[in-house]
Amino acid sequence: MKKKFKLEDLDCANCAAKMETAIKKIEGVNDASVSFLAQKMTIDASDEKFDDIMKEVVAVCAKVEPDCKILL
Repeated sequence: MKKKFKLEDLDCANCAAKMETAIKKIEGVNDASVSFLAQKMTIDASDEKFDDIMKEVVAVCAKVEPDCKILL
């Protein structure tokens, strides 16, 4: 399943790259992209575990960029 999410308050391209790298390491994630310019994130992950994976994604993003919000 591939879903797009809008991001709010993502402050820099470096943070976006760190978030993308960390998200790709989560088990069940096939691919991920985080665009600083567009303030969007795309996650491609297994359907069965998508909700659990998104909880991990939110935690990882909060660790990298505490001010950034993912609009689910």
